[in-house]
Parts: sequence; structure tokens; C-alpha cells
Amino acid sequence: MPGTTIDLRLAALSDWTYISTIAIYFLAMVLYAVELAFSRKRAPEKELVAAGAVVVPSAEATPASAARPERSLPDRVGRMAVAFTVLGALLHVSSLVLRGLAVDRVPWGNVYEYISSVCAVAVIAYLVFLRRHPVRRLGAYVLLPLIVLMAIGGKWLYAQAAPLVPALRSYWIVIHVSAAIISSGVLLIAGVASVLYLIRKANDENPRRFARIAEKLPEASVLDRLAYRTTIFTFPIWTFAIVCGAIWAESAWGRYWGWDPKETCAFISWVFYACFLHARATAGFRDKTAAWINVGGFAVTVFNLFFINFVLTGLHSYAGVG
Repeated sequence: MPGTTIDLRLAALSDWTYISTIAIYFLAMVLYAVELAFSRKRAPEKELVAAGAVVVPSAEATPASAARPERSLPDRVGRMAVAFTVLGALLHVSSLVLRGLAVDRVPWGNVYEYISSVCAVAVIAYLVFLRRHPVRRLGAYVLLPLIVLMAIGGKWLYAQAAPLVPALRSYWIVIHVSAAIISSGVLLIAGVASVLYLIRKANDENPRRFARIAEKLPEASVLDRLAYRTTIFTFPIWTFAIVCGAIWAESAWGRYWGWDPKETCAFISWVFYACFLHARATAGFRDKTAAWINVGGFAVTVFNLFFINFVLTGLHSYAGVG
């Protein structure tokens, strides 16, 4: 906005916090990898059952020292990884808040800020699902693409703190873009889950394929459930983001839909996710076919973020906005 004062100190602090976040995420990823490397293969559920019934030891026969068995080294390392992930998420959110305070606007006005926001949502979503599902062993696979995205954003897509360009000075940037950020961040988790699901299923069919990776992953049913629940939660938000984008387009450009490259790509990804949810609920398609469709939707989303923004030109090309 004209006359907006930029707090350079807060902007610099935001940049340093962003760099620190990448370092913390990298350390957490290494710890997750250490846990994977030294943990044992998950025991099948049938091994935990004796003669068709679960054996429950008597409390009287169990020594007090055995009531709470000592945690293994891989388990302790995994818990450390989660602690560092939480610390990184706090720093990540702080970076975004400081950026917003520095320029007195929402902190997603360019591709650098948009990518940072998407990655923050993805980490928070992973931590939320971690509390309800046994997906800690996915930590390294979740953080790796996030670290790559944040490194690309900080190195090649970085933008100095500045006011919004005139085309973005609308309340719709709060509604439309925030919905797109939430959708993209959570769908990143769904995409990773589907990729690992396909790896696990390939190993189940042929134990020689991806053996070292697949044997320490959660069960295929857990990965499938994670991909499905994240997508079914996010699909209405993604639909809302597209509808709001059309309303904003009518206000800004005088038409709801013009088949702009970014609009078209967003619609294609919406079709992919709609097909995934339909396939997931249809007998005969709910396994690998559905997972491949979900991976396709995620690939289109990434394509929209990078290729459409930097190779093609359209009405969404101003200021490198995602």
C-alpha cells in the first residue's frame, strides 16, 4: 500500500528464522532417518496373538520395573525427531508472523511466502495426524520435500519484504489464497502417503522390490487411510478455494473463468482429487489405481506451482504469485 512502512528489523528476523527452520527440519529429518535405519521391522499383528487370543499379563505377576519397559534407542531418537519437528514448526510459524508484521499484511503475497506457508501447513498437518495415527516413520519422507521446497524458495525465489502489488490489494487474498495454502499443504501429506503406499504394495507383491524401504514403513492400510482422510478433509477446502478464485476473477478481470493456465491447472488437479475419492469408494479401484490417481493430482499441483508460475504467462503471473 502507498506509504506503508516496512520494518526492516522484523523482516531480517523473519529471514533468519526461516533459515533456522530449515536447519531444524534437516536435523529432525536426520533423526527420523536414524530411527528408520536402526529400528526393527514391524512385527505382523498375528505374531502378537497367541492361540487366537491376546495374552494379557496379570498386573500382580508383572514386576513394577517391567510395567513401563525401557524405550529402545530408535524409539528415543524418533521422539527427539518429533520434538525437533515441533520446534521447527514453531520457528516456521514465527517466521511467517514476523514477515506479516514487517510489511503489515498477510504473509503470502509472493511465491517465496506462499511456499513457506504451504510447507508450514504441511508440517502442522503431519504433527496433527501423528497424534492419532502411527505415522512417525513417515517423518523423513514428509520433511525431505519440504526442506527441498523451502531451500528452493529461500535461494531462488526469495523476495524482499514489500507491500502487496496493486492487483492483490483485496480482501480476497485472505480468503482465496489462505484456502489454497491449506489445501496444498495437507494434500502434500496425502501425496507422500500415496507414493509410500504404492512402494509398500509393490513390496508386498514382490518382497525383492523396495525391501529396505518398505519393510519399515507403516502397513499399507495405514498409508491408504492417511491419504484418504487427508484428501477427503481437504477436497471441500480446495473446491472453496477455486470458487473464491472465480469470484475474485470476476471482480478483478470482469469474468469468472477464462481458462487462464493457472485456472486450468487448478481445475485439472480438482478433477484428479475428485476421481481419487470416487475410486477410493469404488470396489476394484480403491487400491493401487486410486493411489496412482492421487499421486497424479499431487504432481499436477506441483506442476501448477512451478511450471505455470515461471514458464507460462497468464493473468496470474504478476509478482510471481502462486
